[in-house]
Order: sequence, then C-alpha cells, then structure tokens
Amino acid sequence: MISASAFRRLATVCTVILGLTASARAELKVGDKAPDFTLKGSDGKTYKLSDFAGKQAVVVAWFPKAFTGGCTAECKSLRASSEKLKPTGVAYFTASCDTPEENAKFAKSLDLDYPILCDPEKSTAKAYGVVHEGRANPERWTFYIDKSGTIKEIDKKIRTTEAGADLASKIKSLGLSE
Repeated sequence: MISASAFRRLATVCTVILGLTASARAELKVGDKAPDFTLKGSDGKTYKLSDFAGKQAVVVAWFPKAFTGGCTAECKSLRASSEKLKPTGVAYFTASCDTPEENAKFAKSLDLDYPILCDPEKSTAKAYGVVHEGRANPERWTFYIDKSGTIKEIDKKIRTTEAGADLASKIKSLGLSE
C-alpha cells in the first residue's frame, strides 16, 4: 500500500510530466502544418487560413497589445513597406488578442492598409504557442506559411521599426512570393 505523502509526490511528478509533454507538443516548428484559424479582422471581414490553401502564402505577425510602443512601431513599419509587400502576392496580417473593436480603432489610428487579426479568446494564439503559461499577451513572433499550409519560418527576433522591410526580404528569401 502506498502512503498518502508518496501518492501526492507521485501525482505531482505525473502532473509535471504531463505538463511538459503538453508544452512540447504545442511548440510549433518549421515543417509543421500551421494550425487552421478563423479570426475576425480589424476590417470587419473573417479570415480562415484554410481559405488560402493552394492559392496564396500567408504571413501572420503576432504582437502583444494594440496602442503600445513596439506594436505601433511594428504596424507602422509594415504599412510603410506596403509597396514592397503587396507585389509579393502573399497575404500578410498582424494579429493580437485584442478585441475586434480595439484593433479596428488601432488600425484606423495608424491608417493601416492590411487587417489585424483578432483573437480575444486566445485559442489561436495558444495553438501557435504565442500565448502560454506565464505569458498572457502574445509573443512578438512572425509565422511564414507556404501555400500548402506548412510553416516555413518562425521569426522570434522581430525588429519593430524594420519589421516591414524584414518581412519583404524574408518572403523573398523563402521563395513565398508569386
């Protein structure tokens, strides 16, 4: 018969192992299929990753919070690089866990020419691993997804003021443009 204290220790070890297994399983990597999503954009339209399958590569640049310094700089940089980005034929979005209303105000305040995807329930953010234990707001990570839905690159070192130029360069180097 196992003692109560030994049982508690065993239960704790099992919980930790299960937690580590779940964390490892949730971590996306290059070569994985990107989790499908259906998210409302700041433009009022709904976007579904699977709608782009076979037609267009997709880039999703997650940012922590609307109306904050780094996020504002990143979004402005993407807008400033639209002449380089639009001709690539790649669908590009920023994304956050802010509400559609908040992101619509944010997009309007910056005169953005692309939609911000909204995930207030954080389900897609969790599927992409940008929201996790100890992290309530998304990591500033960018996912490059090819036409087949495969992740080609995960950029975790975003230079906010250079994000647009970096995005255009990465799209080209990965061969995602049409």
